[in-house]
Amino acid sequence: MMSTSERITKLVTENDIVLFMKGVPQAPQCGFSASVVKVLTALGQPFAAVNVLEDPFIREGIKEYSDWPTIPQLYIKGEFVGGADIVREMYDSGELQGLIAPQGAA
Repeated sequence: MMSTSERITKLVTENDIVLFMKGVPQAPQCGFSASVVKVLTALGQPFAAVNVLEDPFIREGIKEYSDWPTIPQLYIKGEFVGGADIVREMYDSGELQGLIAPQGAA
């Protein structure tokens, strides 16, 4: 059986974009999760979503894993990007688009 940390590692390495959120993209359970879903949807890139409300181990484990106290948490290409405020700022500045643009794309 995999540890919580191993499960999180698997999720963030097997998916280019992973959002650990409260609820699901179609029905976010908090405003911060909703705002990140909105940004990711605007970028038009597919992303994996993990509903932390369904898994208390992931819900606690992700905070230790990233050393970040709040949900949502966004990972891109295995790297922790940040929570709702950081994601929104990076989107507004264009930095987020650069992180997820396909390699070699203009």
